[in-house]
Amino acid sequence: MVKIGNFFFKYRNWVFILFYAALLIPSSPLFSKEKFGSHYYLWPIVIGLIITFAGQLIRGFTIGLAYIVRGGKSGKPYAEGLVTEGIFNHCRNPLYVGNILMLLGIGILANSLLYVVIMIPLFLFIYEAIVLAEEDFLKQKFGVTFENYCNKVNRWWPNLKGISTTFRKMHFNWRRWILKEHTTQFIWLIGITIILLFYYPELTQYNESKRNLLTGVVIGILLIIYLLVRYFKKTERLKE
Repeated sequence: MVKIGNFFFKYRNWVFILFYAALLIPSSPLFSKEKFGSHYYLWPIVIGLIITFAGQLIRGFTIGLAYIVRGGKSGKPYAEGLVTEGIFNHCRNPLYVGNILMLLGIGILANSLLYVVIMIPLFLFIYEAIVLAEEDFLKQKFGVTFENYCNKVNRWWPNLKGISTTFRKMHFNWRRWILKEHTTQFIWLIGITIILLFYYPELTQYNESKRNLLTGVVIGILLIIYLLVRYFKKTERLKE
């Protein structure tokens, strides 16, 4: 599994993109009109949005409180130090948990049975392999310190005990959250917009041309905000 994890770690950004693209694969619905009535679409919308926003919230709190750089080095897991504070004090892989919830929520929002039943378990397998590869590196580098951390904190399931103390004692760095997350949020919000407007015409009385116009307006606004953040970051008008 460690070898498999090292392989996927090297291409992990592409993996995320491919899984987003997999939403385009035709699938039977999770929620159908026959089983859930004429307002069937409310189920995937409500459940999907709650789960995917929860994922983004976890990522946001993780980055804003104590960010850990896991960019790797030479395509392999690498870390200068072991970060155990913030959300990492409650879950060893909160960013990955956030990613999983975001993709699961998007899959439910798209009302795709294939995505939830096949793609999400495949995504979980890949992430488990990546985490095992990372932990193999961390164990070799930090030894007993990392092993003690593993004994205290769950790999996946967040332990909320003491979470209020964590938020009370630490400062949330909103600038770092924006600087680190703006690209992820941009792509994520565009995906949500397209799914809501084109998968669920029941939400509006607009015809196709009006939906196209509304989609263009929303994406245009998101693009302007994204470019402004990029500009502020490049000119260092927005720093951590």
